[in-house]
Amino acid sequence: MIRISQQRGVPVVVLDGQVVVGFNRPQLERVLSGLGRPRLGAAVADAATMEERGLTGQPTGAYVGKVTPGGVADQSGLHAGDVIVSLGGRPVSSATHLQQLLAGLSRGQRVPVELVRDGQTVSLVLVFG
Repeated sequence: MIRISQQRGVPVVVLDGQVVVGFNRPQLERVLSGLGRPRLGAAVADAATMEERGLTGQPTGAYVGKVTPGGVADQSGLHAGDVIVSLGGRPVSSATHLQQLLAGLSRGQRVPVELVRDGQTVSLVLVFG
């Protein structure tokens, strides 16, 4: 653990790839509350707000920003700039709505996702390991 945190004599915990140094209770609770829940591995924003940033003609849904290398989104083929319009057969209206739908999933699930990429509809399957 010293290699990870460069700390000695301080408790270090690595949970789901996140390093918690010391007795940082708020950080531990935040990390523990997310364990067991599937994570998309991508930053998302409301597609509707993208027009304000100069991206016109975006459909309603969740705009994919940065994709975390090796995460579910990356492994499933999602790219930055995609707009998620459906998850598990349910329409996605916003980034918040996408997060709500993800919260209802379990690890190990395979979930179909429909997205718009460069004006074309693309279907993928997200695999939450």
